[in-house]
Amino acid sequence: MKTTYEVRYAASPNDVKSYDTQKLRDEFLIDSLMKPDTIHFVYTHYDRYMAGSAVPTSTPLKLETVDALKSEFFLERRELGIINVGEQGTVSVDGTDYVLNHKEALYIGQGNKEVTFSSTSANKPAKFYLNSTPAHKAFPTKKIGTDDVEVIELGAPETANARTLRKYIVNTVVDVCQLQMGMTTLKPGSSWNTMPAHVHDRRMEVYFYFEVPEDQAVCHFMGQPHETRHIWMANDQAVISPPWSIHSGSGTSSYTFIWGMAGENLDYGDMDHCKINELR
Repeated sequence: MKTTYEVRYAASPNDVKSYDTQKLRDEFLIDSLMKPDTIHFVYTHYDRYMAGSAVPTSTPLKLETVDALKSEFFLERRELGIINVGEQGTVSVDGTDYVLNHKEALYIGQGNKEVTFSSTSANKPAKFYLNSTPAHKAFPTKKIGTDDVEVIELGAPETANARTLRKYIVNTVVDVCQLQMGMTTLKPGSSWNTMPAHVHDRRMEVYFYFEVPEDQAVCHFMGQPHETRHIWMANDQAVISPPWSIHSGSGTSSYTFIWGMAGENLDYGDMDHCKINELR
């Protein structure tokens, strides 16, 4: 089984204004993740970001390079972030094994040649969510456990956006070139994420929604603040957020999402806030 991928090209905000529902989903929704016995990526031309997944069952999966990279091996000029949203599994990096339990992460630096994924149980497999960006320097591979993350409490019950944000792969936790990843969990009774909304023209972002019940959904909002659009999303789906777009959502039930971003800098607070009553 080879590593597979698909390509998404960047789009102008002026073009996106004319997209109908299907076109919007075709360009920005990623609904090809978490397939058993598969490593699959979406390669986006926004900052050359790659979002993907690896779900090994009875046999390990090997990360292979893809033609779009024009490289001898996948991490020749890239770094990789992994968060396990399934059961226990192992990531082997050039012969060193890293056991990842549920919601534990691993950062793998540029230059590592052999990466394989395996599950402790074929019946209850690991589900590795993968983000990768170009890298200009090699940093050490590092596991990030749930006790290692940087935790921020945001929002309030009164505005239905009380949530816990956990920073996994950020420069205050691990040495990294440009990749950033973290996880946000909505508290009981709250539904809105990333509200008030913001944009950051210096960075793009990808949201991966999970722990969404089968009969429920999350409505993800994107677009320029004065020209918003929405995409209805199900469990284990991701959405690409261009630098010019807001990225916010509200669920019909509880849910969790992983955010990943890359671009001009590593300052998490580098964002331009949008007033709620000025959104259109």
